[in-house]
Amino acid sequence: MLLNDTLFRVLYVDVSKRSFHIKERPDLFQKYIGGTGVAIQLLSEECPEDYDPLGPDNPIIFAAGALTSLFPLASKTVAMFKSPHTGNLGESHCGGRSAVSIRLAGYGAIVIKGKSDIPIYLSISEGKVVFKNATTIWGMGSQGTVGKILRENETLPGMRTIMRIGRAGENLISYACVTTESYRHFGRLGLGAVFGSKLLKAVVVSGHRSFEVEDKKSYKSLYDEIYDLAVKSKTMKKYHELGTPENVIPLNRLNGLPTRNLQSARFEYAEDISGEAFADNFLAKRLACAHCPVGCIHLAELKEPYENDPYFYKKSTICYDYELIYALGSLLGGSNSVGILKLIDKIEAVGLDAMSTGVILAWITEAFSKQLISEKETSGLTPDWNNYDTYILMIDNMVEPVNEFYKALGKGVMNAASLYGGMEYALSFAGNEMPGYHTGPGSHLGYMIGARHSHLDNAGYSIDQKVLLNEHI
Repeated sequence: MLLNDTLFRVLYVDVSKRSFHIKERPDLFQKYIGGTGVAIQLLSEECPEDYDPLGPDNPIIFAAGALTSLFPLASKTVAMFKSPHTGNLGESHCGGRSAVSIRLAGYGAIVIKGKSDIPIYLSISEGKVVFKNATTIWGMGSQGTVGKILRENETLPGMRTIMRIGRAGENLISYACVTTESYRHFGRLGLGAVFGSKLLKAVVVSGHRSFEVEDKKSYKSLYDEIYDLAVKSKTMKKYHELGTPENVIPLNRLNGLPTRNLQSARFEYAEDISGEAFADNFLAKRLACAHCPVGCIHLAELKEPYENDPYFYKKSTICYDYELIYALGSLLGGSNSVGILKLIDKIEAVGLDAMSTGVILAWITEAFSKQLISEKETSGLTPDWNNYDTYILMIDNMVEPVNEFYKALGKGVMNAASLYGGMEYALSFAGNEMPGYHTGPGSHLGYMIGARHSHLDNAGYSIDQKVLLNEHI
């Protein structure tokens, strides 16, 4: 038990009025389980019924759990909002330093409402919120550059998280994400667009509190037990060594790897884009989220010669995982691992959700091949499987729409298919683009009835895999 815990404190921020206040809310944290329970209750309190997801009163809620900053693995922040992508519940989880920073700043949750009259970012510390002009970083080509600028200018002590959007969020693309610490994301369901609707470029949280534990001996014993389980179990070893890309080959063997917009569930080049192949050819380092010993973040190093000087190389550090390899690899018929990494890098720069983007690009490719759309709609581009140069050019057209077709894509694959046809191969569940686990009825039922329409709503895909494994024995 903590002697000086501040978990019950909720920070309320109004960006319209440039004001904030703090409430003690023990009723929330004693009644509801974890950050998810607290955040969804705050959403029900703060979000008006039938309200426009891009309206000023749609709240952005960040919440941490009671174990955050105390025990290994408890390192994710829950974001809750009304989704501009589906019009339903928006829920997204993110690691990095976000949750620990919020706790060390003296809060259990943060609620942000309103709309600024100019682009701003928030600098949050214990008992203080500063509203800072973000006009000079609004519209920058890469949200990675934004992160560097904020790191140089935000010098408060302690642990710091920088949550920011790219051009996709600024332009209200409904599946824009929020990036933290360069390699972690509040992906899915459009939190980035909610940021953009408030003219909120970033949220920086810095905290340097420490917590005093009442029973130090019992705490240390439990901490060590959890730590050992985390670093020694076979499951966690998988996440450290290859990460989630280890799923590529097993799912392919089970006919569960979506390929070429799900024209097939088995990819003949799966080994070329497997976790093993990426580790052998590109892996530069592994990173871990704050207070997590697993180290499941895998970074590839891509070396490319400069066009006008082949003796010098540009190095890019690019984060990859299974969901990206599925959506931007097999789903696009992609056997070109360098092309996959370049497309990931492009999507990171503009701040899009990678899974939704991959599904949309796959639908474009099939729709083009079936002549539902032409070069008139694609602005002269010819999409084809494994053609990464074209896919990369399309990203800019989606983020800064050049015609009505690309504007339609900015609201998701279901919206585009409703206007141009091809609904039968628009891979979406209740408006949210398909996750990467095509394992059977358990996964599909979970996507349909889950609150977020995501593979993380339940373990349906795990049930399917056990059935498939038994069938193969």
